[in-house]
Formats: sequence, structure tokens, C-alpha cells
Amino acid sequence: MSIIKNDFEKMNITKIKKAKNNKKLTMITAYDALFAKLFEEIADIILVGDSLNMSFAGKPDTLSATLEQMIYHTNAVCTGAKKAFVVLDMPFGTYINKDEALKNATKVYQETNAAAIKIEGGEDRADIVSHLTKNSIAVVGHIGLMPQYVRSEGGYKVRGKTNEDKEQLIRDAIAIEKAGAFCIVIEGVLSDVAKEISEAIFIPTIGIGAGKDTDGQVLVWSDMLGLFEEFKPKFVRHYLDGATLVKESVAKYKEDVQNKSFPSKDEEY
Repeated sequence: MSIIKNDFEKMNITKIKKAKNNKKLTMITAYDALFAKLFEEIADIILVGDSLNMSFAGKPDTLSATLEQMIYHTNAVCTGAKKAFVVLDMPFGTYINKDEALKNATKVYQETNAAAIKIEGGEDRADIVSHLTKNSIAVVGHIGLMPQYVRSEGGYKVRGKTNEDKEQLIRDAIAIEKAGAFCIVIEGVLSDVAKEISEAIFIPTIGIGAGKDTDGQVLVWSDMLGLFEEFKPKFVRHYLDGATLVKESVAKYKEDVQNKSFPSKDEEY
């Protein structure tokens, strides 16, 4: 299978917005320089997701991720993928009001090369998004199932199951678009509802567990490559049996050490 490389040297907000109804956008998470470099020439957007708190740090949810962690990992990603379009996921508690949001987003811009930030919320966060974009901060919105709301919502719940909720999601998307976001992540939403949301706005939508009719898709890299074993969300497709391959490789390494076949003469000085 040939590797389809992205025209990453020219990727910017204008190009992302022009992808609407023209090209499906590919977003993937990364948390370090090594994997960011592997993804750089393929993905349209690299998201330094607060999902790192679960897949990288082993926590039960994303809520304890800190801004310092996100900045650290974003710097690693930007170092490994210098030409990529990198988005930093603003962690829980860093945008509780307009002033805090701007202060923390400014810190992100000053201390990293992130091209944009992502924040969760719909109509209730539109004033914050507006304040950020009016102060030269590029924003990706995030509506639907929002991991930072997991405790207040009582778990991870699929959205759009009632007409009332569908209408609210559409209002959320329109409000975030009007506030100045250049694209919106839609997570955990019924596919037909995600399609309606995408058709209701003029900026691209990036789906995760939201069907095929959004303007792009995003997956957590460790989910996609089959390295996260605790559970497999319904919306995840494994493109590699990574956990098995890694375990088999490490077991072979151990075997070679114990039977003295590693290192060989060719691997000695």
C-alpha cells in the first residue's frame, strides 16, 4: 500500500476551511516527537489531545491533565513535526471564563508553536471562543460528547438521540462558528445528526464516533494502532494489532538475550 503524503508545507487555516465539501480532512493525535514525525507528512492536522492523560499517563479520564503537561507535549510534537499543523487541546479548568481562557491561550502561543487551540463547549462557551478569536487565537471547537464533562454528565453518553438534543447541537455548532472557530470536532453523536450539523455550518467538522458524513475524522493514535488494550470504542478501527506485535517483539528480544544470540558478532564493537 502506498503512503499518501499530505501537502503539509501549505497547510493552514485557510486551506482547512476550504476543505469543506471538497476534501476529507485527516486528524490524528500525537504526544511526542517520535510519532509526530511519523504522522507529519500524512495527517492534515495533529492534535495534542488531553487524551494523553489516559493513553499516555494511564489516568481514568482527561480531567487531571494540566496546562504544563499540554505545553510540554506540544513542544515535543512541534519539535518532531516542525511543518505540521498542530492543535493543542486546552485542558479542563483552563478556560472557565474569558480572562482565564485568554491568559492561558496566550501562554500556549508564547511557549509553543501550536497553530491553534481546541476547547469543548457549545452555546455556553461561545462568548469565550469569541473573546479568543478577537484576540488572535485560532480556535477549534468541540461539541457533542465532551470528555471534560464526563463527571457532570454522569459518564460518556452518545448525543443526538432526541430531537431536542439534535436542535441543541445544531445551535451549539452555529454559535461556535459565529464566534470565530475555523472548524469543529463532533464527538459521540448519531451519524444522521452529525450530518445535519455539518450541513448547518460553513466551516469543516471533524468527526470521532459521528459517522462518515462529517468533513473529516480524528482518532487517538494508540487506539487506531491497537496499542490501548483496556477497551475498544465502537467507533475505533484497528489498523494495526500493535499491542500483540510489541509484546511478541519484546518477548523475542528477551529470548535472544537469554539464549545469547543477541548481540551477535555483527552487533559488537
